[in-house]
Amino acid sequence: MNDILKALVEIVGERGVSNTPEELWFYSRDPGVLTPHLPDYVVAPRTTEEVQKIVLLANREKIPVVPMGNGMSLTGLVIPLKGGIVLDMKRMNKILEVNAMARYAVVEGGTSQGVLKAYLQEHHPQLRHSIPDAPPTTTIAANAALHGQGRLTQQYGFNSEMVTGLEVVLPTGEICLIGSPSLGPYWFSRGPTMPDLSALFLGWLGTTGIITKIGMRLYPNKKIRDVELFVTDRVDLIPHILYKLTHLEILEDVNVWFQPKPLVFQGNYHITLYFTGDTEEEITFKRRMIWDTLQEYMDSKDGGFMSVQYMKDMLMEMPQRGIADFADVPKGGGFEYSGPITIIEHFPQYAAKVVELAAKYDVLYASSARLISGGHCMMFSISFAFNRNDPAMMTRVKHALDEATAFALEMGGIPWKPNFMEQKMTMEKMDPNALKLLQMIKKNLDPQGIMNPGNWEVNP
Repeated sequence: MNDILKALVEIVGERGVSNTPEELWFYSRDPGVLTPHLPDYVVAPRTTEEVQKIVLLANREKIPVVPMGNGMSLTGLVIPLKGGIVLDMKRMNKILEVNAMARYAVVEGGTSQGVLKAYLQEHHPQLRHSIPDAPPTTTIAANAALHGQGRLTQQYGFNSEMVTGLEVVLPTGEICLIGSPSLGPYWFSRGPTMPDLSALFLGWLGTTGIITKIGMRLYPNKKIRDVELFVTDRVDLIPHILYKLTHLEILEDVNVWFQPKPLVFQGNYHITLYFTGDTEEEITFKRRMIWDTLQEYMDSKDGGFMSVQYMKDMLMEMPQRGIADFADVPKGGGFEYSGPITIIEHFPQYAAKVVELAAKYDVLYASSARLISGGHCMMFSISFAFNRNDPAMMTRVKHALDEATAFALEMGGIPWKPNFMEQKMTMEKMDPNALKLLQMIKKNLDPQGIMNPGNWEVNP
């Protein structure tokens, strides 16, 4: 063990590695309900070459490696289930390039959402990227790698679909460029006219390689951004309302949410609509189109627009802080959710399931759905808050989340950010030949089985 620690110090320096109990404790857990597991070492590299040397060392010694962004997935994806090295990427936080004309940015694997947002606001205010509703310290590469969503997801799809190129350290130590950077100096595309190798790393939860650089699409930052809030008490109408709204093709983001507290929200379903423009005339035109589209529901008294003035500042935040507030309602700051990807017509069934699970397990819920790719699907968030100092409550939440995942699979949904148990449930449901293909890819990329073991682990 001392020899390994010495070797890690030689790679990253004394300030870049630790095996002290207090640091191992911190890196053994996340804000969710899964049981902590201690790593043996925490290492924070500064360069791709240092990452490569760490991986080569791990291969020689057969030590597990768990790459970590900010550890905010909430589902235990960076808990070191089998010990080993937690590779904290946050010191690799440089913005390497912004090509304003081609609308892409290249950043290191530990660069945070907040850093890129601030940089674009200062140097390229006409551009923006898709910002998730997660703390600003959340890293861009980790968010893309787990198919994260942001404020442009409704228009352009998952944030992973916005990736334009990757630099990856493979589990065997090779440094590999993916997409257009594999052919030249530009990071404009991950290669639609050749095999898209980025799919070997996006969605694999750090089990097939370590992203050390990532290119991401940028989008126009309109001068004006506004919001409307439509409310109905008829859950059966939600899919039809969403279909009509997305058919307009003018909305930046669409979220549907419902929750029992505060009481003013109880019993209703709220649809938050974001739209942008460069002139007041454009904003007025888009608002009128939205109102006209939903006029029939107002005429039938099945819904109406709610004034947003008293909460407009909160709704316009990027990212929103309301999620963190919800986590502390039962005190103790615990929050976790199941987030299956599903079709919008299943919204009523999922909404009923949330209420059923909350009552069955006596936990506090809040739920939201974010539309993806113009309504082709949605991420339905089944969220529960808990007191981290109440083990019984945490156990109830865990059972509720497991049941939510089972329900999603029965409905034909795809679990998002599944923990290792939910991954097993998914693989049991998966087509057998698809499962064999998954196993073949993992075995060939990671022959020693060192990359985030316990996740997407297919039994031979």
